[in-house]
Formats: sequence, C-alpha cells, structure tokens
Amino acid sequence: MGNKILVEQMKEGRWNELSSLSHTFIELLRQYYYVGGMPAAVKDYCQNQNLKSVRDIQNQILSDYKKDFSKHVPKDILPKINIVWEAIPSQLAKENKKFIYRAIKKGARARDFETAIQWLIDAGLVYKVLRVSKIEKPLKFYEDFDAFKLFVLDLGLLGAMTDVSAKDVLVNNNAFTECKGSFTEQYVLQELIPLHKKIYYYSKENSSLEIDFIMQKDQVYPIEVKAEENLRSKSLKAVHETNPDTKPVRFSMAAYRKEEWLTNVPLYLAHGWMKEAE
Repeated sequence: MGNKILVEQMKEGRWNELSSLSHTFIELLRQYYYVGGMPAAVKDYCQNQNLKSVRDIQNQILSDYKKDFSKHVPKDILPKINIVWEAIPSQLAKENKKFIYRAIKKGARARDFETAIQWLIDAGLVYKVLRVSKIEKPLKFYEDFDAFKLFVLDLGLLGAMTDVSAKDVLVNNNAFTECKGSFTEQYVLQELIPLHKKIYYYSKENSSLEIDFIMQKDQVYPIEVKAEENLRSKSLKAVHETNPDTKPVRFSMAAYRKEEWLTNVPLYLAHGWMKEAE
C-alpha cells in the first residue's frame, strides 16, 4: 500500500514508539482481514481499492480449488475432502476449536477422514495444528495426534468462505470479534507459520485451561490470542507459574507492553515481533 516508512519502523523494532501509530496500523489490519494475502486479491486491492472485485477474486479462487479437487482427487475420497473443506469455518467458530469429526458427519471417526485431511494439508490448503500434552522442551515429545485444529491457508479466503461482508470488517469492526476470535487466530497463525513451521496448541483434560498456540525456539513461547483489548490471561499465568522457564506472549489490540513474565504485542505488529524473536 506504499507505507514503506511504517514497514521500516517495524523492522527496527521500536515497539513502544509504534504504539502512537496504532490507529493507522489497525486500519491497515482491518483491510488485511478482508483482503487477505492471496497475490491476485492483494494486487487488485492495491491498484483499484475495489472490495467487490477482491471478493470476486477470492470466490473465483475457491471455485478453482473445487474444480481442482474434482480433477486431482481420487473419487473415493473426493466427497470427504469437500466435507472437511466446507466444515473448517464452523469448526473454527466453536469455543473449543479442536476438530471434531462427529460435527461434520454423524458417527464419523478419524479413520474415515484422515486421508482427506492429509490430502488438503499436502496440497497446501490447510494448516494442521497439533495439541501437545505438556509444555516442555522438546515439544515434539508431547505431540497428541488425536487432537488438532485445522485452519485454511488464507484469512481473506476464510472471510469469503463465511461470506463476511466488507461492512462488517471495515466499518462495524465485527471481524476482530466475530466467530469467537476465529479470524484473529487465523491471522496470528499466518504470521507464525512462515517464521516457524511447527506450531502447536495446548489444552488440559477436564479443564477450561487452553493456550491458543505454542512454539519452541531457544525457549518455549505459550501464545494467547485476544481479538480485542481484553488483558486477562488466566491460562497464560497458570502455565507460566507451572513452567517458569516459558516466555508467554499475548497478541491483542492493546499497546505493546513488556512485563516481568509476559509480553503483550499488538496484533498489527505480530509479524515484526515474531521475526525479532527468531
């Protein structure tokens, strides 16, 4: 969009100074929630600022995917791929975003849809975020293959799949809170994936405690995603008290703030901050 100065400031990591520009960043973030990152949609929006044209492009991409399913997918799993693909938005809208097979088809079991899900992952259309049963290094030791979340490849396409209107995103500001924050989780995951391919989440059996994302670098980063300025982080606090070596991060609409045990990063600075954390 030609805002090279803002990009350079983000690269320099002056997080506290950038908070004074929050209004500008939030407006651009709101636009990104609608446009997403598919190259054709981005190019058209930057050149024409035509939201209807952007949505037409997104819908055409989704239509092309469906045609590709028919061309390249074995006939025995084609119906299952279509079912899984169409079900992802409703799965993400749940309070507990763990993928539930019986929610897409009565009596469905893992073995009925595993091949279909893997095909979508291999095609680059879906991200699979596994649950870990313990927040300790190495996280890979604690992978739970029976529990996972599914996300689509692009935030703009998720909006097109759910038919979210431009007015809701750009005027009413509903996109930040709609569907229990599913759009915001989708956005944060897209910022994390290019920088760190293996992203997990954590939940505890028979408990409301859940951490939206977890990643491991030199240390383990429990990550909480807030669609608004809500700064309560009970789950993060509980996890940190149990695992004091972790470095909790909260992405929210609040300004940058680094506390003794927690760093709050504005959603619009997610990519810049994550790159610095590499």
